[in-house]
Amino acid sequence: MTRINLLPWREERRQELKRQFFVILAGVALIGAGGVYLADMSVQSQIQHQKGRNNFVAGETKKLENQIKEIKELQSKRESLVERMNVIQNLQGNRPVIVHVFEDLARTVPDGVYFNGIETTGQSIKVEGLAEANNRVSNLMRNLNKSEMFRDPNLSSVKSASKDDKGGWSEFSLTVKQGSAPTDEEG
Repeated sequence: MTRINLLPWREERRQELKRQFFVILAGVALIGAGGVYLADMSVQSQIQHQKGRNNFVAGETKKLENQIKEIKELQSKRESLVERMNVIQNLQGNRPVIVHVFEDLARTVPDGVYFNGIETTGQSIKVEGLAEANNRVSNLMRNLNKSEMFRDPNLSSVKSASKDDKGGWSEFSLTVKQGSAPTDEEG
């Protein structure tokens, strides 16, 4: 029987399988490294894309904040203008009241009474003047009480004027509250 030595063939086969294993291992390692590289590139690309989106959102947010600031400034200007308009409208609306006050004061003054000064404080009017007699001051107070423009006349003081200048005259001081002005339809 012949003997066949299979050891060299087995050894070659083993070497061949080992070489194939390392080639396959190197190929798998290359493919794995390539996959990891591609995955890393994909993640980095997504990160860059997200950073770009974040920067865009931050830029738009800054624009919106500037617009909000401008809107607040415009609103404050608008409120200031509305306040000014209201003040002007109030002044325009109160303008005829002063005319009615002076007109009614002139109508209520009886003969023998003269005003030295008129001072207004809010809705209160202080009148100082001279009268020939105390009954003339009483007539003035009655006339003020009858007027629609005035209410609640209150005599503060009556005293004799200095004899040097105004012999027989009385100095008086009274306050009266301003009522409502008659409307244009009434007057």
